Amino acid sequence: MSAPAAPAPLPPLPAPRAAAYMLAAAFVGMSQGLQQGLVSTNVPQIAGDLGVTSTSAAWLLAAYTIPRAALPVMLIKIRTQFGLRRFAELGIVIYALVAFASIWATDFRSALILQGLSGMAAAPLSTLAFLYMLEPLSPQWKMRLGLPMTMVVLMSGPAVSRVVAPALLGDGGLLWVHLTGLGMALVSLMLVFWLPLRPIPRQKVIQATDFLVFLLIAFGFGGMIIAFIMGPIYNWTDVAWIGWLLAAAVASLTLAVMVELNRKAPLLDIRWLASPAILHLTATLFLFRLILSEQAAGAPRMFQVLGVAPGQMTGLFAVIALASLLGGLACVAWIKPERVPAFHLAALLLIAAGATMDAQSGIDTRPEQLIVSQALIGFAGMLFMPPAMMAGLMAALAKGPQYLLSFVIVFISTQSIGAVLGSGLFTTFTTHREALHLQVLAEQLTPTDSMTVQALARRAAALAAQVPDAALRGAQAASQLVGQATAQAWVSAYGDAYLLTATAALIAAAALLLHLLRDFLARSAPTRNSETTP
Repeated sequence: MSAPAAPAPLPPLPAPRAAAYMLAAAFVGMSQGLQQGLVSTNVPQIAGDLGVTSTSAAWLLAAYTIPRAALPVMLIKIRTQFGLRRFAELGIVIYALVAFASIWATDFRSALILQGLSGMAAAPLSTLAFLYMLEPLSPQWKMRLGLPMTMVVLMSGPAVSRVVAPALLGDGGLLWVHLTGLGMALVSLMLVFWLPLRPIPRQKVIQATDFLVFLLIAFGFGGMIIAFIMGPIYNWTDVAWIGWLLAAAVASLTLAVMVELNRKAPLLDIRWLASPAILHLTATLFLFRLILSEQAAGAPRMFQVLGVAPGQMTGLFAVIALASLLGGLACVAWIKPERVPAFHLAALLLIAAGATMDAQSGIDTRPEQLIVSQALIGFAGMLFMPPAMMAGLMAALAKGPQYLLSFVIVFISTQSIGAVLGSGLFTTFTTHREALHLQVLAEQLTPTDSMTVQALARRAAALAAQVPDAALRGAQAASQLVGQATAQAWVSAYGDAYLLTATAALIAAAALLLHLLRDFLARSAPTRNSETTP
């Protein structure tokens, strides 16, 4: 089956209409980013509103993320067969309907169903954000301006959600969260119908086998997502089903690859995705996603352990969002294909510096003390992702215009999974290190240790005015000391994770330098040979 022909270039849009398309891209992208961020970053608060445990509420995140990661794979052929405009309009209508239905999610079961529907409805939105941002731009500005700005919008969603979440949850709980999502969905709906995307040639490409492959991929992605969300909660080995689910997920993805390799018109071109250049790019993006888990799963959870309220962290995350915007503007100013390695090297060094600064945290550390380090990491994230996306998009365009959207959709799916895997691994590491640090502290806190006795005496004396009973006062002093030891163990564990992040970034930077050195020597070798030839 022949691939759809590339659409003919259209004349540039007038500046006001081009700006409207770009604003629509920003609004649509931020809508899905806020929706995802409000779920992933506020599980304890959502659990309280629904009257369930945090463990049960974690299933809401899984229910949202699974279709959010898996459905874009099927959207490649849906978009080709039914047309881009119909794809955009139907996707945004479903998103608005689900947002409207979410207002009545007052119990856990309905919330779980609606989160799954929300993930399905949000799946096309990241793709729409890319398409609307690139639509009005000339070819030379699509990569230089459109790509960085789209990445700013998509990557800033979690940080912006942490800025607005305390006000929304504090004023009206989940109701205001759902009303905000509904309002943004309705505005997105208006923008999509007011600003139609240019038509593309349609072709009947969906086959029955596509649904089988999609189900296999969806089960594989879903199994991995559930395992890495629930694994740290259940300490991985406490329940047997997590291991069985991971094994079944790997088997399902393996079977999907086997089926795809033997099809003439597969959902995914596995051979292209498995080429050395794309595998290298995928590994780079996945490694960077793991490194960036320091910001998503590190500082916020450390402050949660230290008793810092979400409202006290809004300034920190506002700075992170601003730093991401500045990083995107830096890409707009200087991004070029030949500068991609330099951008990646600068990003890795900035992340290493920021993580090393975070590793100095103690139990008295507060959000304002991490503003500089977290801003460096947020800025570095935007120095890394747009150049990496540029490399992937250029590889896709070299293969053929029809591969452009395929790469975007595969990128969105893998980044969704990478974020969950990175957070799960980061949480697992900190939990393990916390247990080790707490064991060491517990060995030091003995009744015969003079420093322990002095600490208990000081705490008991401070409680004398509030607790007259000496025995109760001693028990409370001991409880406070144990609580401080636990907090110290957690902070030390996060410090270890920050140092591990810095080490990984430095190792990646060293590997990149060696790669650049090898390329330099390979380029200079013919020159030296020609100079020595008589």
